[in-house]
Amino acid sequence: MGQKIQAVKGMNDLLPAEQKDFKLSSAFWQAFEDTVVRWTRRFGYSQIRTPIVEQTGLFVRSIGEETDVVGKEMYTFADSNDTLSLSLRPEGTASCLRAVVEHNLLYNSPQKLWYMGPMFRRERPQKGRYRQFHQVGVEALGFDGPDVDAEMIAMCADLWRELGIAGELTLEINSLGNREERAAHRAALVAYLQTHENTLDDDSRRRMHTNPLRVLDSKNPALQDICNAAPHLSDYLGADSLAHYTGFKRLLDAQGIAYTENPRLVRGLDYYNLTVFEWTTDKLGAQATVCGGGRYNGLIGELGGKDAPAIGFAMGIERLLLLVREYGRLKTEAAPDIYLMQQEEGQAAAMRCATLLRAAGFNVLQHSGAQSLKNQMKKADASGARFAVIVGASEAEQGAATLKDMQGWNGQQTVAAAALPELINQWKNA
Repeated sequence: MGQKIQAVKGMNDLLPAEQKDFKLSSAFWQAFEDTVVRWTRRFGYSQIRTPIVEQTGLFVRSIGEETDVVGKEMYTFADSNDTLSLSLRPEGTASCLRAVVEHNLLYNSPQKLWYMGPMFRRERPQKGRYRQFHQVGVEALGFDGPDVDAEMIAMCADLWRELGIAGELTLEINSLGNREERAAHRAALVAYLQTHENTLDDDSRRRMHTNPLRVLDSKNPALQDICNAAPHLSDYLGADSLAHYTGFKRLLDAQGIAYTENPRLVRGLDYYNLTVFEWTTDKLGAQATVCGGGRYNGLIGELGGKDAPAIGFAMGIERLLLLVREYGRLKTEAAPDIYLMQQEEGQAAAMRCATLLRAAGFNVLQHSGAQSLKNQMKKADASGARFAVIVGASEAEQGAATLKDMQGWNGQQTVAAAALPELINQWKNA
């Protein structure tokens, strides 16, 4: 017997039942995906699907060469002819915008898009953070007013309510201003950090010259006083940026959405400007951020398209579902409607019966293999099906089937096979 080959560390199988060290089942996951499809449709967003592999230059140009994502975490490899560098996508916005620019989707009108799928970052795996992880992303392209920023927040709040976790999440917001305002703040911030250079940790000293805003996002307890006393970007915002931010907050207030202003909220990617936000929780340990996003006006132009305003957010599915599993609600429908039992002499008739029931809209799990009806009944009970249908030798000969209510309300009755759908519906609605 050959040696077992295991999955790559930080890349998890999703099985029909919960696993010991990855407590999410495919049924739970599917229920969330179905919820997302309904949720995005309510807000008028259309799905876009992009490749998992993209040219590395897409992420260097959009995310930033000096970011940890590009510098340390991407899975990058050469194409077979060694002339093209490719990477597994570490996030979805860049791929979405590449497709929008390539196919000229903004030519006639703005776009409201969403996507869902796997992303890849080479990080140290921990609860809620994996090397292959999954995201739902939402992007609104071509809209420049604060009303769309507020709609993004309203979308998230709507989903949290449906999932039953609204009370477990806190909204933090900030404004990063425009490029010129960030440049002025950056100069002041670097000058300030240089006065504390001997106190900074190695990571912050590196970031001080490459991405100084990220120093403010440090989780090192020893640096919190330094970060709190650093120059605030809000002091460098001009009239237009302040008006946008004020309008955004006014619309949140009008919807009754609570928020906390966090001047140290910067997000981890270089393309953000103006509005940024995060939904955080204290229920998942160190992995506090469940959903985050903001504006990235200018990124479409950086990727070769005509400049257009844009805003979006993404949520990590694994992290979100861990929260829903412990504190929320998500209805799964893993059990079949009907477990169809058979004897060998009735196999052909049982298959015809299963086809009839599926055509009538029922989910049917048909027993496979030769077992006694007694053992089949045990499996029918374990399946969670509301009804069992039995097609034995006598039923097959008569063109009939026996229907059993597994909850005991209606007992058991033998009818013509063609009459099964009507009888099942009667029993369901009784």
